[in-house]
Amino acid sequence: MSDRPIEEQIPRLRRYARALTGDRNAADDLVQDTLERALSRFHLWRQGSDLRAWLFTIMHNIYVNQTRSRIRHPHEALDESAAEKLHASEPDWAELRDIDDALARLPGEQRAVLLLVGLEQFTYEEAARVLDIPLGTVMSRLSRGRERLRVMLGTDPRTPGLKVVK
Repeated sequence: MSDRPIEEQIPRLRRYARALTGDRNAADDLVQDTLERALSRFHLWRQGSDLRAWLFTIMHNIYVNQTRSRIRHPHEALDESAAEKLHASEPDWAELRDIDDALARLPGEQRAVLLLVGLEQFTYEEAARVLDIPLGTVMSRLSRGRERLRVMLGTDPRTPGLKVVK
């Protein structure tokens, strides 16, 4: 089989990796690790099954393992302040940055479900397979994650609006 079907998934993998990591370089590294693992274990993919879900499962597992490793062996980013200055100088991106920051503050399990269902358009069933969790867990994490995002972004319908004071 040619590599073309895998190649077609790279933009989606990059988008998901970027949303997971919050860093373009880390996302590229995650995609590369995912593709490397997928190609070296391609013989394990079942012909006729969902290639996209298989690749996202690999990526999710690598991300979880890397996150656990970073918790055990923390390190500091080399030049984080320069990246923050770059983002701060682009006011057109303020809303996206707020969403990105809010996503980063979500618990990892809620963020993963939100990104798969909301950004990558996976069905609940596909997300459950990728994350290896029950369907009900996907739905509850999605609901809790969406609610937390609404509160963090100030779009919670239960939050009273600002009053105009004269």
